[in-house]
Amino acid sequence: MIDPFGRAITYLRISVTDRCDFRCVYCMAEDMTFLPKRDLLTLEELDRLSTAFVEKGVRKLRLTGGEPLVRRNIMHLIRSLSRHLQSGALDELTITTNGSQLERFAAELADCGVKRINVSLDTLNPDKFKEITRWGDYAKVMAGIKAAQAAGIKIKLNAVALKGFNDGEIPSMLEWAHGEGMDLTLIETMPLGEIDGDRTDQYLPLSAVRAGLSERFTLTDIPYKTGGPARYVEVKETGGRLGFITPLTHNFCESCNRVRLTCTGTLYMCLGQEDAADLRAPLRASEGNELLSNAIDEAIGRKPKGHDFIIDRETRKPAVSRHMSVTGG
Repeated sequence: MIDPFGRAITYLRISVTDRCDFRCVYCMAEDMTFLPKRDLLTLEELDRLSTAFVEKGVRKLRLTGGEPLVRRNIMHLIRSLSRHLQSGALDELTITTNGSQLERFAAELADCGVKRINVSLDTLNPDKFKEITRWGDYAKVMAGIKAAQAAGIKIKLNAVALKGFNDGEIPSMLEWAHGEGMDLTLIETMPLGEIDGDRTDQYLPLSAVRAGLSERFTLTDIPYKTGGPARYVEVKETGGRLGFITPLTHNFCESCNRVRLTCTGTLYMCLGQEDAADLRAPLRASEGNELLSNAIDEAIGRKPKGHDFIIDRETRKPAVSRHMSVTGG
């Protein structure tokens, strides 16, 4: 699949549910209205859609949410999709998780061929963790990380950089993550969905974070890639890698190889645009995949050059109305 700008689409992110057992303050409102369960694709339909993309050249599948591991019987889908790893059609099957269910599922994930996962963690302070997630249990997440490591799964931590919340904690998070054998990626907060607070107050440009870290650490740009938008540096003092995802200060659109599928079968060709394609209708219209394949091709032909994210005092509304939990980041 080649988009209008010559970019090969080889990476599909699938939000298997919009539900989550956390209510992170930069992601969603505390009193969320989630999709009716009847609107969700079945696990079998998610499998069929994913397989159609694999057959069209996708080499990496990432399951997201919401929190993917709260979807009922999610391991049935993961085990089924793992057949594409065994056949060689897929290079990687992975998930992004808040870690709350990892202790329960880590061993089975490893058995399904999941070798690497992303865990979202914005602070190492249990009280602040409760504040930022509203409903999260820090001890449970730490136990989940240990269980995943014990199962042989490599972990990358994702931390959203938030002004006045964790900016002073980033150096210690970096040292802890690298000391535990984990990469750390910092992410700028993104203007997606209405939340209870003002994102202008949260926004922390990673250009400033990097400048601050450079006074304490030796950061060297490296060409390391995981298939996503992060740009990496090596930290000489720790020997570990630090990634920066910068949708606002330095967008990553020129190399975008990703599309995003929601749990209702809506395909978003860009995280920061509203344009989308309905794949549920062609999926359900026929037992064959010709209609679905044509719909995918038509959608890829509309993939835009880039997003239009902006956060400032004048632009108080989110760039797009849907919450991050709908498309999974």
